[in-house]
Amino acid sequence: MKTKTAYFNYLINGISLTSQDAANCSHSGQCDNDILLTMKKPYIKKQLDALPVDKLAIELKEYGAWDEIELQDHNANLMRILWIAVGDIQDGK
Repeated sequence: MKTKTAYFNYLINGISLTSQDAANCSHSGQCDNDILLTMKKPYIKKQLDALPVDKLAIELKEYGAWDEIELQDHNANLMRILWIAVGDIQDGK
């Protein structure tokens, strides 16, 4: 199955997803449940588990959407970065 990768400034390997997984997590309305389900897929969980906590927070801080307290929640950060990756892949970035 074909995968696409979203690349980031501080996360060296980026995040790769199948086109279908990216499409499943990118739609109008709330995507949180789809993101949570997708995070459990072994090939994605492995990638997320490998992300350095500090570099992930630095990456997300650059978006300016979350404050220092919010960025201390690593699980929420994993959801955020996956959501951003999905959007980038769907937008062809």
